[in-house]
Amino acid sequence: MKSLGADNAAEQSSMAVIDRYRQAKSRRQPWETLWQDCYDFALPQRSQVAGEYMQGQSRNTDIYDGTALDAADQLAASLLGNLTPPWTQWFGLKPGPNLSDKDAQALAPVLEKSARTVQAHLDRSNFSVELHQCFLDLVVGGTASLFIEEGMVGDFSAFRFTAAPLFSVAMEEGESGILDGTFRELSITLNQIQARYPFADIPASIEKAGVKDPQLRFTILESILPEEDSGGYQYIAFFIEEDAKDAELLRLRLQDPPVINFRWQKSPGEIYGRSPVMKALPDIKTANKVVELILKNASIAVSGIWQADDDGVLNPSNIQLKPGSIIPKAVGSKGLSPLEMPGRFDISQLVLDDLRTRIRHALLVDKLAPVSSPRMTATEVLERSAEMALLLGATYGRLQSELLTPLIQRCYAILRRRGEVPDLLIDGRSVSIDYRSPLALAQSQQGVQNTLSWLNSVMAMGGNAQQSIDFEAAARYLGTALGVPSDLIKPTELLQTNLTTTTDQN
Repeated sequence: MKSLGADNAAEQSSMAVIDRYRQAKSRRQPWETLWQDCYDFALPQRSQVAGEYMQGQSRNTDIYDGTALDAADQLAASLLGNLTPPWTQWFGLKPGPNLSDKDAQALAPVLEKSARTVQAHLDRSNFSVELHQCFLDLVVGGTASLFIEEGMVGDFSAFRFTAAPLFSVAMEEGESGILDGTFRELSITLNQIQARYPFADIPASIEKAGVKDPQLRFTILESILPEEDSGGYQYIAFFIEEDAKDAELLRLRLQDPPVINFRWQKSPGEIYGRSPVMKALPDIKTANKVVELILKNASIAVSGIWQADDDGVLNPSNIQLKPGSIIPKAVGSKGLSPLEMPGRFDISQLVLDDLRTRIRHALLVDKLAPVSSPRMTATEVLERSAEMALLLGATYGRLQSELLTPLIQRCYAILRRRGEVPDLLIDGRSVSIDYRSPLALAQSQQGVQNTLSWLNSVMAMGGNAQQSIDFEAAARYLGTALGVPSDLIKPTELLQTNLTTTTDQN
């Protein structure tokens, strides 16, 4: 049993969490109008109306130009393919700089096997599906949230991922600039509550209402907040229904957070991120209006605007403008005659082409889109990769620190508790992460090209110039820069041993 002092402390803690949630929600409120505009024009299926998510309903009736919709979808797919390509080993684990050569040699195969184990669980889970939804939120809203929960023992994968809608999450920014405080609203039924919180004490009023109507949904607030003294995180789930307000469902202390919040671009003093759709929103709205005017002008050009004398014979309600129709008129009257238009709207196509080009450029479609010509030379491919790395350098750095590194650390921690990987910490000193995604390799291409150019130049000199090359060190550097698994590269000590054995045999 809990003591009275513990109950009072828990009650005060609950009230403090609710107050922090209200403050975080009030800080989010100014962003909601901007988010709604971005979603209406770039991702209308994920929009929110009056607090309800309109699932399965058509919300693109006012969309006349699909450039932004197509560009946002292409950018999200390109991010998935360039950062975390499905069914591809896009990361590895390697010995950190604090280990000796002997320890690194012994640990490298173990770390590579652990990285393949984590990747296998990711491939078997819903990781790619949910992360793609997060990338859509990232491109449109500028901020995304990915929840990583541990699956049941015996499941096909140890991970369960959930992309939380942006409108249902409120965030806090820590002193380090990372979004480490998260509040999430859930609308779930009684059966889902019992499955998600199997040992929770559900209030009698909630249980009675849920049994009476199994489809009735209740609002639950989940808070994940850092603890300054312990360095971990506190997870609390509340009811925020009027009948059971602030009733606590679950309270846990976690070593690592089960949610990852990441942003596209951050402005100083702001918590939530800025998206490329926000930058292109004026052009998106203008292009949509121009296409709407073009279609209205086209409908007038097809059907025309007509005038007729009110002669008592002609009835406009019975007129059908189609080939072969006969329209009666009084003798001596003009009957039905077309009205001349004052001008034409031909310049609109020039304006529309310019707007669409700027939208595609803002959403990086012209940089990250698939190669249209199959006859690109090697130089063109390298230049394209270098330009892509420069454009996405800042964004990739933010995504690596806010998304990829916490993602791998969280997944490794889950498997470590299950005993499927060694009990090691990915701290960057003893064990570090080796990124092998296409975008990470594109950023290292410049160093590879410089090294190869230097090797070719020195080899062409001949003579004693070639003695200045350490071929073993150059091979190891190229292997690391190209993302070759560390267990495939022989360490220096092993190479020297093989060279000594070969010399003795000769």
